[in-house]
Amino acid sequence: MDPEYAEALNQGIRLLSLRHRTRAAQLLAPLGLHAGQEAVLLELDRTGPLIQAQLSEALGCEPPSVTLMTRKLEASGHIRRTPDPADKRATVVALTDSGKALADQIRKLWVTLAEETIRDLPAAMLKQLPGILHTMSTNVDGKSSA
Repeated sequence: MDPEYAEALNQGIRLLSLRHRTRAAQLLAPLGLHAGQEAVLLELDRTGPLIQAQLSEALGCEPPSVTLMTRKLEASGHIRRTPDPADKRATVVALTDSGKALADQIRKLWVTLAEETIRDLPAAMLKQLPGILHTMSTNVDGKSSA
């Protein structure tokens, strides 16, 4: 691969990542959320209650990061953390009604963010884009996309 192309590609991905995260933070701030917390709420809304270790794995986050996020979300009343009845060392994390309502709001914001991000791209590219991004993500993880 041409080094100039590689540099342009990597720079584009880096800038997109930074700008996307910044815009996400701007959209989440009025809801009282910080980047990353929305992923906790959306995952719990999608799956139902999870043991905190399962949540950490599902999000691809380190357990201490998930612990910090869940503590803050619990303090704001959006989730509930309880000991796992089968294993007192484990903590079950579940959405409250407030958390469910917030997950619905986050989904609407995510539509806005997606629309802003893909604005002016050709329709043919838009159909392929999720698959391309998934393959790129898998490649960075060192896994095969097959």
